[in-house]
Amino acid sequence: MLDIPRILEKEFKLTTEHTRNILKLFHEKATVPFIARYRKDLTGNCDEVVLRNFSERFSYLVGLQERKETVVKTIAEQGKLTPELQAKIEQCLSSVELEDLYLPFKPKRRTRATVAREKGLQALADEIKALTDPAADLQAMAVGYVSTDRGVLNAEEALAGASDIIAEEVSEKPEHRDFVRKFFFENGRFHSRPRVGFEGKKTKFEMYYHFEAPVKSISSHNLLAIMRGEAEEVLAMQLVVDKAPILQELWRKEVRLSQGAVADFLKNACDDAYERLMRASLSADVRVSCKEAADGVAISIFEKNLRELLLSPPAGMRPVLAVDPGFVTGCKVTALDETGKFREYQTIFPNPPQNEKQKSGRTVVEMCKKHKIELIAVGNGTAGRETEAFVREVLEASQEELKPLPVCVIVNESGASVYSASPVAAEEFPDQDVTVRGAISIGRRLQDPLAELVKIDPKSIGVGQYQHDVDQKKLKEKLEDVVESCVNYVGVELNLASKELLSRVSGINVRAARDLVAYRQTHGSFKSRQELMQVNNFGEKTFEQAAGFLRIRDAENPLDNTAIHPESYPIVEKMCADLKMTVSDCIRHPERLAGLKVSDYTGGVAGEVTVKDIMAELKKPTRDPRASFVYATFKDAVREIKDLKTGMKLEGVVTNVTRFGAFVDIGVHQDGLVHISQLSDRYVREPSDVVHVGQVVRVTVLETDPELKRISLSMKSKPEIKK
Repeated sequence: MLDIPRILEKEFKLTTEHTRNILKLFHEKATVPFIARYRKDLTGNCDEVVLRNFSERFSYLVGLQERKETVVKTIAEQGKLTPELQAKIEQCLSSVELEDLYLPFKPKRRTRATVAREKGLQALADEIKALTDPAADLQAMAVGYVSTDRGVLNAEEALAGASDIIAEEVSEKPEHRDFVRKFFFENGRFHSRPRVGFEGKKTKFEMYYHFEAPVKSISSHNLLAIMRGEAEEVLAMQLVVDKAPILQELWRKEVRLSQGAVADFLKNACDDAYERLMRASLSADVRVSCKEAADGVAISIFEKNLRELLLSPPAGMRPVLAVDPGFVTGCKVTALDETGKFREYQTIFPNPPQNEKQKSGRTVVEMCKKHKIELIAVGNGTAGRETEAFVREVLEASQEELKPLPVCVIVNESGASVYSASPVAAEEFPDQDVTVRGAISIGRRLQDPLAELVKIDPKSIGVGQYQHDVDQKKLKEKLEDVVESCVNYVGVELNLASKELLSRVSGINVRAARDLVAYRQTHGSFKSRQELMQVNNFGEKTFEQAAGFLRIRDAENPLDNTAIHPESYPIVEKMCADLKMTVSDCIRHPERLAGLKVSDYTGGVAGEVTVKDIMAELKKPTRDPRASFVYATFKDAVREIKDLKTGMKLEGVVTNVTRFGAFVDIGVHQDGLVHISQLSDRYVREPSDVVHVGQVVRVTVLETDPELKRISLSMKSKPEIKK
C-alpha cells in the first residue's frame, strides 16, 4: 500500500540509488557509524544524524503499513470498506490520521449511541438529518419509534436516543476531529493552578501556581515541570479554549437548516458531540502530542550535553593520583599508571575532624614520587574544595621534591558512586571498597572521560533536563546512539579498552567484547587487526563493521593505528607504490599525496569521497579528534555559597545546558544558573549555541539564596548588578 522507498527518497531528498543503498545496508545489519564513515559514496555522504532519522522514519512507516493492513482487514470483515475509504487509508501518512479514519469502525464498549441503535433508533436519526422542512414535527416523527418491547417508552426517549446517535457520528468524523485538534493547538492555552491545600504553600512548583501559556508555544521545560507537579498532586493542569468557534464550525458542516426546531435539535446534538465525546479525548490527544514534542526537546538537549561530556578533552594517558574527598571517613587516594591501571591506594585525613594535614601531605608526596605522578584528580563532591586546597598547599611546599610538579585538577564526579556500586566495578575491582572504586573512576575520567563514562548509565551523569519525566524507552535508545556515535568517532585502543568500551564499537556486542578481552589476556596484545579473526565470535561481518574503529598502537602495519579500513589498504598500497614510498614514509610525508589524482584510486565501494577520506587520514593518522585539555581554576577563598558576594567574578565549568540556560560549577558544591538572558551580550535563541558541557567560562555573581541553594550568574561583559 505504501511505497516506502519512494516516500523516504522524497522526504530525505535522496536519489533512488542512494535510498536503495541505505535500505540494503540496514537490511544487511550494517551499523550507523560504519555506514556514515565507510559507505559515504553509496549513501550520498549522509551523516549519522540523517541515517538515524532515516532509520526511525523507515521503522515508523513499516509500523504504519502493518497497522493499515489490520485496519483494512477489520473494516472489510464488517462489510463497510468502500473504495473511497480504502483510498483515504492508503494515502494517509500519520498514525493519528489513520486512527481517526478507523474510529467509526473500531470495536468499542457499549455507548449511549450503541444502546440507541439497539432500540432501533438509527432510522429516526437518519430521518432527522435528512429533513429539509424547518417546521417538521419531531415529536410526531418520534412517536412511530416508541416501543415498550425495545425500551423506548415515549417520544422524548426516542429523540434523546436519536440525538445520541447523531452526536457520536459527528464526533467520529475524521474531518471534525482534525479541525478540533488543530483548533486546540492553534488557540488553546494550558492553565496550571495549585491543588486544594497547596494555595500559598512554598513548594518547588510555586512559579506554576498561576501559570498560563499557549499550547502551540509552551516551552518544553515548563510543560514537563507542570506535568511533574500534576503527577506529584501539587498542580492541576487544564487545556482551556473558547468553544464558540468550534461549535459554529460543527453547526456549519452538520446543520443544513438555518433555524427552527430541527436546526436547534441538530445544533444540540453537535454541542453534545463536542462537550461529551470530543473535548476530553482530543484534549488528551493534544496533551500527549505536546508531551511527545517536549520529550523530544528534552531528549535532544540531553543528547547534546552527553555528547559534549563524552567528547570532553582527555588529559591524556599519564600517571594520575585520584582523590575521592571526604571529612569524617577521610579521603581515598589511588594511584593509576599511564594506562589507567590501578597501582595503590591510601586513606588520608587532612580535613576536619581529624585535620592530619602533615601526615596526609607526606602520604601524597610519597605516592607522587613512587608512581611518577603527573596529574592529581580531586572529585568535586563533599569536601572537594577543602581537599583541593590541601593538595595545592602540599604541592606548593614540595616544589623542590616533586619535579616535574603535578597539576591538580577538580573533576566532576557525577555518577562515580553509581559506577562504584555497579556490577561492572565489582567485576573490575572485586577486592576494593566502593569508595576506592569511586576514586579510581575519578582518576580515569581525567585521563580519558569517554573510556570511563561509558561504564555509567547516562541518566546518572547529571547532564539531562527532566530526564525522569520523558519517555524512558526513547531516551534510552537515543542515549545509546550517542554513546555509540562518540566511541566510534574517537576510535578505541584495542589493547587498552575495557569490554564496556569495546561493546560500544560498531558491530561488537557484549559477548564479542568479552571474548576480545579474554583473547588479549591469554595471548597478549594484538599485533594486527587481522588477528581479530582468531577471536571467538568475531566473524567476517563483525570484522567488517568494527575493524576501522579499532586502533593498535605500534602495530606491525602502521595503517592498523589509523581510521583507514582494512578493505582500503590496497588503495593506500597502490598510492605508495605510485609514489615509490613505503606506507610509513607516506605517513611521515603526507604532503607528497598532493600530486595524486583521486580518480585513479576509485572503484568498488571506494568512490571519490572515500578516497579523499583516506588521503585526509594519512595526513593525520593518529590525531585524537577531541579538543585540547583545559581546566578551570577555582578561587581558594570561595568554597561555600556563603563565600559568594554579588559582583564577584569567577571561573567555572559548565555542567549542564538546558533550554532556559546553563548550570556552572564554581566550586561551592552547588551549581549556579546562568539564565538564557545572561549568557551573552547578544540575543541568544538556544543556550547550546553559545555554551557546551565541559566548557570553562568566566561568570559574575548576580544573586544568591543560601536557604534554597540558588545561585544566579551572568556571562555578560557588563551585567546589571542589583544594589
